[in-house]
Amino acid sequence: MKIAVSGKGGVGKTTFSALMIRTLDAMGKHVLAIDADPDANLAAGLGIPNADDIVPIAEMKDLIYERTEARPGSIGGFFKLNPRVDDLPDSLSARKNNIKMMRLGGVKKGGSGCICPESTLLKVLVTHIVLARDEYVVMDMEAGIEHLGRATARSVDHLIVVVEPGRRSIDTAGHIRKLAGEIGLSNISILGNKVRNETDENFIKQHMEGFRMLGFLPYDPAMIEADLKGLSPFDVRSESVDRVREIIEKL
Repeated sequence: MKIAVSGKGGVGKTTFSALMIRTLDAMGKHVLAIDADPDANLAAGLGIPNADDIVPIAEMKDLIYERTEARPGSIGGFFKLNPRVDDLPDSLSARKNNIKMMRLGGVKKGGSGCICPESTLLKVLVTHIVLARDEYVVMDMEAGIEHLGRATARSVDHLIVVVEPGRRSIDTAGHIRKLAGEIGLSNISILGNKVRNETDENFIKQHMEGFRMLGFLPYDPAMIEADLKGLSPFDVRSESVDRVREIIEKL
């Protein structure tokens, strides 16, 4: 199963992604975790040691040059549009139990539509991960879902958009649905997070009409405490852990 998780910054999509990945691991599944958000903190959420030392693929200049035959940051000129990437998930991943994790990193560009060596390598890598890897894949993505293209969208089993009770979060979900529709990704579900009561649930249901509702996670001080202590949210006592297992079984 290939799952992409998106949403406005701060809604808890990385916490949810980490809970899902660690739960799949506890269920005995092999998981490839992809941190595709430039504001990367999935490794810490998974409880991977020395998370800050993980170098994003987009910053591996020698690797990018080796695979594309062009220097990162260069625009125009000639470089390989289909570089070899099949060995990268196994050779460059940080590991924890049955989990392999990669950080993609962001591509610094002056305008939209950048065709540069690093962005090409990342997109080819994501395409390989979604189409060819024989394991669970969970991608923690920014709201722009920019690493997904038409070639990969049809093979993503679920795009889960995490929302919280708030207008900006709801507006971002609508924007993500529009972007997903443009690349042919139609299997979209909503996960309500930081829900305090029935009023919050009803707010999300009312404004997300037409979306498939996957479930709700409670506003949980234990999640905040885990972050403050540098712990994985999976490693604290929380109702959310059981809820995420139920969501996985539903998927």
